[in-house]
Amino acid sequence: MGAADQGLSDDEVRGIREALAAGRKPKVMFTAAAGQIAGQLGQVVELTDPSVSDEFVVVRFGRDELPFSPADVAMAPRGAGRRPAESKVEAAPAEPVAAEPEFVLDQVPQPRREEPKVREESKVEAAEAKPARRAVKAAKPKGPAGLTVTLAYAEGEWTVAAQQGAKALAKPYVVKPAEALRMVALVDVPGVHEAVEQILAAERAEAERQAEKLRAELAEIEARLAELREAS
Repeated sequence: MGAADQGLSDDEVRGIREALAAGRKPKVMFTAAAGQIAGQLGQVVELTDPSVSDEFVVVRFGRDELPFSPADVAMAPRGAGRRPAESKVEAAPAEPVAAEPEFVLDQVPQPRREEPKVREESKVEAAEAKPARRAVKAAKPKGPAGLTVTLAYAEGEWTVAAQQGAKALAKPYVVKPAEALRMVALVDVPGVHEAVEQILAAERAEAERQAEKLRAELAEIEARLAELREAS
């Protein structure tokens, strides 16, 4: 059994890893463990995590980059990559024809090619699922418009108005001071109570002044009437 049939040793794997880090792509030859492509050449383009899979040696062969185990490949002999070109110059095409990548690619097991497609399809399905969640958020029902009830005082009168959104439910209408005081009592804000009490106190004082004036005028009218009665 030759060295090319024994696969890669641990030291050779370390050497390939150092070569990849330096930007080189070492050439390897497929062993009998690789099946029908035994004896063909490829380039190592990556070493993945050997703890995840035994096939951690990624080899570029023809147009594909496929994973193999260290037993499937061995270091290519010196000058192995130059032999097909030299034989072509010497008009001996028999050996290069046997190494055509198109013929060998048809013999590679198909499941290795399909695995990336399965992962791509799962990514597409995950991307299509995201817009559906956005549509659920956009369908949130709209709540009712806000309601505003206003108690106002102006020019000696208390008025109440109600409005919902832009629609007026009740135009301002006059209410009695006692009713206004009961409405304000529902609002637990000391400053509002004090303002209303001051307004009511001012209204009472004005009403008493007007009543006193009217009583004085009425007394004068009654005295004048009494004089007229006596004269007659």
